[in-house]
Amino acid sequence: MRVWFSVVLLGVLAFAGCTGRTSPAPPTARPSRAGGGRAEGAVSRTNHGLIITPEIVLAGKVALVDMTARCVVLTFPLGKMPTLEQRLSLYRRGLKVGEVKVTGPQREDNIVADLVAGEAEAGDEARGE
Repeated sequence: MRVWFSVVLLGVLAFAGCTGRTSPAPPTARPSRAGGGRAEGAVSRTNHGLIITPEIVLAGKVALVDMTARCVVLTFPLGKMPTLEQRLSLYRRGLKVGEVKVTGPQREDNIVADLVAGEAEAGDEARGE
């Protein structure tokens, strides 16, 4: 009797779990404007009204500073390295404090840059313009 009750209870729970939720209905189309169609530069919206666009900005950190040679070692995420001769701005707490020009050499995720203007400290953020 217990086995029979357990099998029936398991079947009821499985059936209730499968039919408990349904997928939401697809969004309905909005009627077009009197002008016909979408305006130039209009933004389309998703179900939640939120559009996420990844920011494609080259950003790294100052790892080492040599003020006598006026050069810095920059660390970047793998696969996001600056090109040689590229100029980057240095920021500290959101304020621009200097500018560097990437000269190389590069080893793994580190690259050397010459300090062109301003100053640099370890931990400063290097961003492309």
